[in-house]
Amino acid sequence: MTIANNGVRAQTSRLILVLGVERLSTIINWQDRSTCVLLGDGAGAAVVAPSRHGRGILSTHLQSDGTFWDLLYSSYERSCLPQSLDCIDLKPFQLKMDGNRLSKHAVGCLSSIAAKAIEANGLSTSDIALVVPHQANMRIIRAMAKNLGIPMEKVYTNLDRYGNTSSASIPIALDEANRAGLIKDGDLVLLASFGAGLTWGATVIEWGD
Repeated sequence: MTIANNGVRAQTSRLILVLGVERLSTIINWQDRSTCVLLGDGAGAAVVAPSRHGRGILSTHLQSDGTFWDLLYSSYERSCLPQSLDCIDLKPFQLKMDGNRLSKHAVGCLSSIAAKAIEANGLSTSDIALVVPHQANMRIIRAMAKNLGIPMEKVYTNLDRYGNTSSASIPIALDEANRAGLIKDGDLVLLASFGAGLTWGATVIEWGD
């Protein structure tokens, strides 16, 4: 989203397609119940274009810290598939995750980057109409919302239906929220994301064209 925003603002591109796609089923260790039951496959997309009325992406914010790479990564190691999933083309590496430590970092990073994005635009949390967060797990999402002082009624979630679809989770959730009529023209929407690296980011959008 940051790259797309910069391209449109610099007028090097007019229409940019942003994709988030995951096939986590191909790298999950299906014998590790601490990860395999949490994750899902998914794909989402958004078209970023110049705004006609001064709305759109107000700002994007990115941060990373490579010293915590070992909390979420992949390593070379095949695992057995359940018979019901033998149609999957399993990759020769597996997802490794230190769930407890990762969750603690996720809450702090998401809370701080979201607050930074809100403050950078001269806004308060009460100005935000809807938060669409990375769909990691409900504990992380609830803790982030509590830290920001945003009620859960303003936070869209769908992980109860799909699990954590990683980079696909925000575009899928944003599309669903829009189709459900939860976002109106002129609403301020906060996106907050977190992932391997460790990397995290936030975006504030004024909804509309």
